[in-house]
Amino acid sequence: MTDQLTDRTTDQVTERLGIRELIENWVLWRDAGDWDRFREVWHPDGRMMATWFQGSGDEFIRVSRAGFERGVRILHFLGGTTIEVRGSRATAQTKMTISQRGPVEGVECDVVCTGRFYDFLEKHEGRWKIVLRQPIYEKDRLDPVGTGPGPALDPELLARFPEGYRHLAYLQSRIGYEVKPDMPGLTGPEVEKLYAQGAAWLDERAFPGAPTS
Repeated sequence: MTDQLTDRTTDQVTERLGIRELIENWVLWRDAGDWDRFREVWHPDGRMMATWFQGSGDEFIRVSRAGFERGVRILHFLGGTTIEVRGSRATAQTKMTISQRGPVEGVECDVVCTGRFYDFLEKHEGRWKIVLRQPIYEKDRLDPVGTGPGPALDPELLARFPEGYRHLAYLQSRIGYEVKPDMPGLTGPEVEKLYAQGAAWLDERAFPGAPTS
């Protein structure tokens, strides 16, 4: 019995290490513009949700590459991870920051958003892949890059977006992106729905908007 428990614990650790490696590869390969390897993290049915994009993994690669080649820099930094594995399915939440630099009302600015990646994962051909990545946006800030005065923000535009990512959305909308106005935040019905979807995913139950395998 002891050997069986040890083997089971070892298997769980191995699975979690594989998932953590996948999450780290997503950030390193995307931010470096390593598009061929970045494709490896996605399930064939993988989908990405972000403030500025919602669609398939393949389409996310295409638009990310196009933005990268135009000079758009959306960078990521990871913190701790909590992972739940159930058979061939898993969910992971990973603390992260998203940073983007760009012009805001004529002033070069950095926006930093703190939150979590909430990932739905599944084994495909023996390897963990991302089926759905849904960020949770907890709080953000905007800072001018230089030493001059900060930008004069349009309060009406700023107020259109949730508190967790309103400055990020402001910058992105000003440079031409259409920003989704109802992404999950630290609290509220959107994040509660996401938690319920994660539980359903692990239980292999259907739910509205579920990722499919």
